[in-house]
Amino acid sequence: MSADGEVPRTKLEAWKPVSFLIRVQIPDRPGTLGAVAGALGEIGADILSVDVVERGSDGAVDDMVVELPSGRLPDVLITAAESVEGVEVDAVRPYAGVLDTHRELELVEEIAAEPGRGLQLFAEGVPKIIRSGWAIVLGHRAGGAEHLASSTSAPEDDYLELPWLPLPRATILDGDDSWVPDTWQELGTELAATPIGKPDRVLLAGRPGGPMFRAAEVARLAHLAGIVSVVLDS
Repeated sequence: MSADGEVPRTKLEAWKPVSFLIRVQIPDRPGTLGAVAGALGEIGADILSVDVVERGSDGAVDDMVVELPSGRLPDVLITAAESVEGVEVDAVRPYAGVLDTHRELELVEEIAAEPGRGLQLFAEGVPKIIRSGWAIVLGHRAGGAEHLASSTSAPEDDYLELPWLPLPRATILDGDDSWVPDTWQELGTELAATPIGKPDRVLLAGRPGGPMFRAAEVARLAHLAGIVSVVLDS
């Protein structure tokens, strides 16, 4: 502490909490989500948001964005969540996205206002909505794919050979397939793609390190791409 009573900046930064996205499978049993929240609270984790990714007869898959005191390893999140009977953690990763589950409407409005930048805005907006690491918009051409737009965090691969183009419908892709660049495979990148109004114009989304894309997330992405295509092609 300095002479005037202020804590040095370096110490303040050291105390700054770190955000993580934890995806959990929760059984269909009353009070389970509350029990998970309680277990996370006991280790000092602060829950910022809960988003239902998928719901079925056996339970739900939820994304929880939590803040953890700096210096604590994310492994404690897994231990705490799985201390609740029947709960399984799919993945934990650092998270710095926008905590707005209504981002779809805002994104469509932005694209409608600037259709000339529509594909770029779409690529930048998708990672914030489906919580992917990056997104790239690609067009189909003879011998390969044409790069049309990408988010700021997207990998810079000048050439991609995409055997699945043209793409008739939204789908989850095999991250270990032969066309996937080695660097993507080394990072354990989960992949999903959707056509944007037509099979030869697609958005490819990647999650380095997971978690895997769920069917409900791909359906959400396809629905959004369909709306965006109407705006762009009208």
